[in-house]
Amino acid sequence: MTLDKIYHAAYVLKEAARRTDLIAAPDLCPGGEVWLKTENLQVTGSFKLRGAYYKISQLSDEEKARGVIACSAGNHAQGVALAAAKNNIPALICIPDSAPISKIEATRRYGAQLELVPGSYDDAYARAVELQAERGYTFIHPFDDEAVIAGQGTIGLEILDQMPDVEAVVVPVGGGGLISGLAFAIKSLRPECKVYGVQAARAPSMLKSIQKGHPVTLEAVSTFADGIAVKQPGDTTFELVRRYVDGMVDVSEDEIASAILALIERQKMIAEGAGAVAVAAAMHGKIDLAGRKTVCLVSGGNIDVNILSRVITRGLVTSGRNASLTIALIDKPGQLEGVSRIVSQKGGNVVSVQYDRSDPNMAINSCFLTLSLETRDHAQLQEIEGALADAGFEIVAQPTANGGKPA
Repeated sequence: MTLDKIYHAAYVLKEAARRTDLIAAPDLCPGGEVWLKTENLQVTGSFKLRGAYYKISQLSDEEKARGVIACSAGNHAQGVALAAAKNNIPALICIPDSAPISKIEATRRYGAQLELVPGSYDDAYARAVELQAERGYTFIHPFDDEAVIAGQGTIGLEILDQMPDVEAVVVPVGGGGLISGLAFAIKSLRPECKVYGVQAARAPSMLKSIQKGHPVTLEAVSTFADGIAVKQPGDTTFELVRRYVDGMVDVSEDEIASAILALIERQKMIAEGAGAVAVAAAMHGKIDLAGRKTVCLVSGGNIDVNILSRVITRGLVTSGRNASLTIALIDKPGQLEGVSRIVSQKGGNVVSVQYDRSDPNMAINSCFLTLSLETRDHAQLQEIEGALADAGFEIVAQPTANGGKPA
């Protein structure tokens, strides 16, 4: 890897990729000055176009004539499909059948031939390798390729051009192609700037590899951040990460969901799960960013609408905005009115009520009242709980992420 290659990639990409904006996000990380690098607004909705386009631009005429094959959870697929279409090259792409429908259909619209593969990204990769050997396609790896890494590294050049005094950059990590190129570019030009990687806690292949000192393969990955659901990082990317990246952390599914919700509400911006992990790490204090001028990379925005709806609901629950309370009552007139009055006085909003007197574990003259509430945050929810307890009401189920039902 060389800076010259990354600069050359930046020159080539002027004809295909957008120079994405750097947007201030003052409310996302208290104590830190956070900016967002908006690759979710890139052509195809993801940074992946950069590496795919540059790689294909560097193929020989013979390699182009054979056609290209790739594997992807969706974003690399779109980048390869668009790049192949612009170069009049046939493309076959293997995609996990669990990939969001929106990504699958977007890839198909660019004109690529698709094969849906049961399982995860790694299963799609195995199938792509098999087909490449059988049919002689040119393989376009999604991350473990120097040309692809150089293409992704152009983001680092843009960040330094847009913010020369940046002190920290936080980057989503799956197989490591993005952070490898970006970290190489930034450390080569501004070595004092810290670069941190973030993975989903349910797919921490690079994090585990760094801890072990060599690439490891996870038995399984399970996260709605499908763009970074990779069982094993690349050999090239692992070495670059080990050399140039200052730290790796992970974030939970609920933390990712809350970051997506925060981006929607505060920044009016849509991010997919993989695209929001850097923001999740900043929001939830996974990295000490206090007093540092920080760029969080929002790497993609290709989230399925149905998943987005569920993520918003999950984010509301996690942040204390939606909750359910189950209260044990004596079954007599006026009880519901008393509960509702307390909730109203504390500023909460009751959106649904469920009344149950059939539970065999309760007294004959008792009932369970389950309320679904809208609240400002966890603090307001605790106020409501305290006021209900002070009034003599017994709360038998605390607010939970599964709709108020005890685990």
